[in-house]
Amino acid sequence: MNRSDILGAALGLIDGQRQADYGPVEDNFRRISVGVNLIAEEAMRTHGRVTKEHYALIMIWTKVARLLETIDHADSWVDICGYAALGGEMATKEQGDGQAD
Repeated sequence: MNRSDILGAALGLIDGQRQADYGPVEDNFRRISVGVNLIAEEAMRTHGRVTKEHYALIMIWTKVARLLETIDHADSWVDICGYAALGGEMATKEQGDGQAD
């Protein structure tokens, strides 16, 4: 697959199914940015930086923001569960070994 093939595949998604699933990109990115800003602000206040656990929250929020457009998109619900499990595992693992992130 060359760069033109890759760009063509991406264009097909962003102008096709992704737009159908998540609505206009401007609306979707606006919703996502609201949550990302809140998470980043709290991360800086509480940890001085965005940690990998905060990034899990950002990915969860991205999926929530997409579900606000298409609440029956099963893949986003599944992804939220996956990101929550990964973030929770990272957050609680470090409690047991005495290391903070």
